[in-house]
Amino acid sequence: QVQLVESGGGLVQAGGSLRLSCAASGGTFSNYAMGWFRQAPGKERDAVAVISRRGGSTYYADSVKGRFTISRDNAKNTVYLQMNSLKPEDTAVYYCAASLKGNNYYINPAPVMYDYWGQGTQVTVSS
Repeated sequence: QVQLVESGGGLVQAGGSLRLSCAASGGTFSNYAMGWFRQAPGKERDAVAVISRRGGSTYYADSVKGRFTISRDNAKNTVYLQMNSLKPEDTAVYYCAASLKGNNYYINPAPVMYDYWGQGTQVTVSS
């Protein structure tokens, strides 16, 4: 059983930056592909960025390409999401998730493919 705890959310003005962190415990972190997802009120939960077990493969939603960067530190059991040039439409609850599926290069942005989820952290971008 893997436990995931997100941190780093908050209120920021448009154009600002935030760095989200997700600390994992209870499993072998390097066995999991990791993803950041977000859900705004009344909308579905969608992938923002995904990273493979060793970090060699990544996926970004079109809406965040060039602004967000996902990274991981397997020695610290932590995955990060650096968010720059934030926009009001980035406002959502952000969740990290872990997937046991696939191989070292596996990435999949579908939420159904993820086995464990954190509790979420609120990101609010004011205009």
